[in-house]
Order: sequence, then C-alpha cells, then structure tokens
Amino acid sequence: MKNFFQSTIFRLLLGGIVGIAAGAFMNDAAIAVVLPVRHILGQLVFFMVPLIIIGFVAPSIAKMKDEASTMLSKALVLAYTSTVGAGMFALLLGYQLLPIFRITTLEESENILPEMIFKLDIPPIMGVMSALVIAIMLGLATVWTRADRFMKLLDELQNIVLALVNRVLIPLLPFFIAANFALLAYQGAITELLSVFIKVMAVVLVAHFVWLLLLYVLGGIISKKNPWEVVKYYGPAYLTAVGTMSSAATLAVALKGIQRSPVISKDISSFSIPLFSNIHLCGSVLTEVFFVMTVSYVLYGAIPPLSSMILFVFLLGIFGIGAPGVPGGTVVASLGLIVSVLGFTEAGTALLISIFALQDSFGTACNITGDGALTMMLERKKPPIQI
Repeated sequence: MKNFFQSTIFRLLLGGIVGIAAGAFMNDAAIAVVLPVRHILGQLVFFMVPLIIIGFVAPSIAKMKDEASTMLSKALVLAYTSTVGAGMFALLLGYQLLPIFRITTLEESENILPEMIFKLDIPPIMGVMSALVIAIMLGLATVWTRADRFMKLLDELQNIVLALVNRVLIPLLPFFIAANFALLAYQGAITELLSVFIKVMAVVLVAHFVWLLLLYVLGGIISKKNPWEVVKYYGPAYLTAVGTMSSAATLAVALKGIQRSPVISKDISSFSIPLFSNIHLCGSVLTEVFFVMTVSYVLYGAIPPLSSMILFVFLLGIFGIGAPGVPGGTVVASLGLIVSVLGFTEAGTALLISIFALQDSFGTACNITGDGALTMMLERKKPPIQI
C-alpha cells in the first residue's frame, strides 16, 4: 500500500481529484490563471515528443543488429500484427459502440472558458513525422554500418531521454492533469464524463479478454498444441502485471510460468518472452485506440475520420516498440501521433493520459499474457540461433 501512494498512478489520480475539486469552486478570474498554466505545461510536454521518439525508437531498431534472423523477424512480425490487429479491433468497437453511449460533449457544457491572459509557446525542435523518419533511418543505418560506437551513443541518448521522462515529464503530468480537470469541472461536464469513462473502461477490459482468446485460439491452431497448457500458467504473471503496472517487473514471473508448460520448449520461451515483453503491446494499443476515439468524441464532438484512425493504428504499432517503461508509456511515446494525426490539443492529451493511467495495469497484463500465445506460434519452428 505504501508503494501505491508513492507511485505515478497515485499522483496522476490525485492530480485529477484535486483538479476536479478546485475547478468546481473556481470563478472566471481563477480559471483565467489556470488556462496559461495548462498551456505552458502542455507546451513542455509537446516539446519533449521529438526527443522521446528519437531517443527510444532509434536505439530499439539499432539493437537488432544482425540478429534479424528468421526467428527474430517472425517474432517482430507476430508482435506488430497482434498489436495492430488489437488496435483495429478497438477501432471497430469504437465506431460501433460510442454512438450508442449517451455522451455529453464539452460543446454542450454549461460554462465557456475565458480568454487566456498570458500565452507562452515552446515549439518542438522538429515535427513528429520528421523525428520518426530520423529515428528509423538512424537505427537502420547503425545496423547496416555496424557502428558500435554510435550504438553506444544511442544507448546513452536513450538513457538521457528516459531521465528527462522520469524527472521532468512524469513529475509535470499530475499538475498538467490537475489543471485540465479543473477546467473540465469549471465547464460543468465532469460528472457525465466520469460515468462515460467507467463504461468505456468496462468495454476495454472485456475487449482485452476477447483479444487474448483469439490469440490463444490462433496459437493452438498454428502450433497444433493445446493453448490451455500455456494460458493456465499465466495467472501469477497477470496478477503481477495488474499489481505492478510494469512489464519489466512481471518478466521473471511470466518466464517462470511459461517454462512450466509442457508444450513450450525452454529455448523458445527464453528467446521470445523477454523480446515480446518489450515489443508486444496489444492490450495497451487496444486501450489507447478506444480511448482516443472516446476523448475526441467528448472534447471535439466527433470521432476522428476512419482514414486518420487507420493511419494512427499502423503508426502506433511502430511507436510501441520504443515505448518507455513507465506507467502510460505507450501514450507518452505516441503523443506526437495524437497531436499530428488526430489533431488533439493540450486538453485532449491531458484527458487521455489521465484515463489511460487508470487502467494501465490491465493493458500491461493483457500484453504479458498475450506473449504466451505468440510464443506458441513460434514453437513450431526450430529453436532460435543463440545470439
């Protein structure tokens, strides 16, 4: 319990609660002060987006080195396909279910926000797509040229960016969220929003289990082995992921569990489980896709166009590879996509981060449990070459 009160998710929740309580009693003068605070914090968050993209995606690609063997290539394809497939499943659910929900948009809210009295813009050093292209090119070129010294430089860059995430971005997020929720409470729609997001979280949790069922059925068909002989060993790993919200903390438990399975060889699981724990984010992506559609509907009065959502899902699968290992890391890594592809503002990103953090542990649990199904799909191959 003590660890929970010191955790990032507790601080994010506390920020939301404080923001709601404060916003309910604020007048126009107070809100006029909160607006520029939210804007400046949002500018700092967006400024870090290109750094996060380069700092995490480039080293992740470069670390593949010459290990792009048939087994590794197949593992990457399986993880990406599952992640994108989960995102497309969420996209389908969003277009079918969200119009059915009775959602009060902020366009229908009681109060209109006043003009911002002070505005400070902090533009990023480059655009999101430019950062993504640079990250991919640097990573691939490092592999092709066997640039070991540059690989070490990318490793150091990743550590530097991770330090910025942990010491700047994450500490700022509770204040960013508090300011945003204060504005939402002032506008008078927060009660309706909470009821909507409870329904949305229930839908997402059920969707996790549906996707896991599909993965394990496919795993059984491809490997011609009983999927129950794998999934039944994942109980401790699932509960550990829910409790810790960390794939890294769950890795040892997941590996120990799957190595008890009589249908999975230890050579395969020793290779696949650590790899998939970093690149297979089906639960997190499923959640984020459904949530961005919900937030867009709530804040902007409409779900993003289908073409934008499809592009978002396919790019999100790539960004997931470099997601930092912090609560809400998938959202943090994809902030640039949320802004550039879907057109979210500071209000949209703050609300998305807040509700994503509430269920981040369940998304992680889905990711980890799904790794067992993908390992079954690899099992029919010979053990991987030792690397």
